Amino acid sequence: MGHRGRETDRGGLPLSPRPTHGKGLSVSLQPHHDGSALYVPEQEPALGQTVPVFVRVPAGADVRTVHVRTTGDGEPRFAEAVVDRTEGGEVWWRADVEVRNPVSNYRFMLSGTTGYRWLNAAGVISHDVPDNGDFKLVSYAPPPAWARDAVIYQIFPDRFARSAAAAGRTPPDWAIPCDWDTPVIGRGPETPYQFYGGDLDGVTERLDHLARLGVNTLYLTPIFPARSNHRYDAASFDTVDPLLGGDAALARLADAVRARGWRLLGDITSNHTGDAHEWFTTAASDVRAAERELYYFDEATGDYESWNGIKSLPKLNWGSAELRRRFATADDSLLRRWLRPPYGLDGWRVDVANMTGRRGADAYTHEVARLLREVVADTRPDGLLLAEHGHDHTGDLDRDGWHGTMNYVGFTDPVWSWLRHGEEPVPNFLGTPGGVRRRDAEAVLATMDTYRSLISWRSYTHSWQLLGSHDSARIRTVVGDAARQEVAAGLLATMPGTPVVFAGDELGLTGTNGEGSRTPMPWHRPESWDRATFAAYRGLLALRRDEPALRHGGLRRVHADADTLVFLREAPTGAVLVLARRAAGRPVRLTGLRAGENAYGGAPALRPDVDGVVTLPADGPTFQVWRLS
Repeated sequence: MGHRGRETDRGGLPLSPRPTHGKGLSVSLQPHHDGSALYVPEQEPALGQTVPVFVRVPAGADVRTVHVRTTGDGEPRFAEAVVDRTEGGEVWWRADVEVRNPVSNYRFMLSGTTGYRWLNAAGVISHDVPDNGDFKLVSYAPPPAWARDAVIYQIFPDRFARSAAAAGRTPPDWAIPCDWDTPVIGRGPETPYQFYGGDLDGVTERLDHLARLGVNTLYLTPIFPARSNHRYDAASFDTVDPLLGGDAALARLADAVRARGWRLLGDITSNHTGDAHEWFTTAASDVRAAERELYYFDEATGDYESWNGIKSLPKLNWGSAELRRRFATADDSLLRRWLRPPYGLDGWRVDVANMTGRRGADAYTHEVARLLREVVADTRPDGLLLAEHGHDHTGDLDRDGWHGTMNYVGFTDPVWSWLRHGEEPVPNFLGTPGGVRRRDAEAVLATMDTYRSLISWRSYTHSWQLLGSHDSARIRTVVGDAARQEVAAGLLATMPGTPVVFAGDELGLTGTNGEGSRTPMPWHRPESWDRATFAAYRGLLALRRDEPALRHGGLRRVHADADTLVFLREAPTGAVLVLARRAAGRPVRLTGLRAGENAYGGAPALRPDVDGVVTLPADGPTFQVWRLS
């Protein structure tokens, strides 16, 4: 997988390309600020504190003065910034921002000879914009420190691995027993009932594989008893499914994970239970039962609300104080129990968080998120609470609730649309008619930036970036080949946020939709593994682990054209330059960059010429990373 790529004219990023007479495009950097430590040294501000923020302006840019605009208590105010220092041909301006509110907005006004422009979280903008795209300082308690360094591996327990004990378990009455090589049925009435018999001891036995890959956090989809292979229809929250080995198997897995210094995350359904859950069966059989208020029943007809009309998934009513007690606040609540020894889960991924507490006039979502976070932090202060959103998550974060989200719309879908293979429709996680449209890099960045600019840097960097999951097509199927999957995996490893690998992606497994992607791991068929793809994932995750800028650095756009993305990740400890190409084309020539040694991809070192220009390779598909000196 060498360095290959193509380039066409750049799109609408606010950069400054200059023709170079057939040699490619020459690009200069623009004024920049983001929420990383290089620009906001105080990463955990307290309410009432005044913190310094910095704007970085390349020498020669039309910027004579800089003002910071804040909106404390809803009222705009301006304060003039001062020059803090000049280094490397760039001027660093400093301004002070009071953390007046729990979420405090600010942006910069850059004034020059041609007027003024705004610099907000979406970039440099020449027209007036509303406040929702401003930078944000958040004074709520921060997410756990370990989360920024997490590399997560998602496991669908029924399909990952079987221990020897699995052969002695009798399949349940709902199951269609399958051999490990039985093809997965991606659509149809049999889909949720195919039963392969993976268990938690099987996961424990395969941790060496995850160590070789380079992950340090396991995320298990639901492990509670249910009447499906996905277990999102929980029949109880009080015990681990005996088909997975029961409570003792979870304790053994937790011990093995902790022995390696890793973390273990569970999956909880806050929006619904299964219709076999004892809460629901009691509520459905007795209109006077205390459990009746836990759900939405029509007392006239006896019908009930369910997730998307699927009657096996009755919806929980978070207007019920009893539900809040049983689910969260009671000392023996399900949320608390599994965070404590001997299991000691390190947090929860919350299924269908976007719908939790929402039904018609009921709008309890933010209350619920805040309550669950309070209970998790009270039970274990370093616990993580991560929300599932399949659509716009921007209104649900930065509210002292979810620490972050599964960033499907701000990462997965745009990466798919840029790297997708061929012209045939590719299924979309959101079910959009027509599937994923093919888009060029500038449209991909516009999508990413739109969602990123509406939440704080903190929420963005603590959200999960993923190329696919048990609810989507496999990345190999979307992009079509190993070379483009390497580019996708490169973006996963080098962009801000927490990278998540769905089990089997590192082996090149395929699948056209969520259910069809829940493929048993081919442990017994090592000849089927794509070894080059495994090596690429392993190398990229090692690079992320070894380079602080990829875990804690900012994000500075450098260049985009139809087939090319170039960006910087910068931290006080150093900087890296990233080149991603989906096809070959003209080289990109950059000014204002230092020399650098190649850290991934095999391209030559970067060496500025006599004019201070460095030239990036033009072949592709390729993914290249340089450490800048």
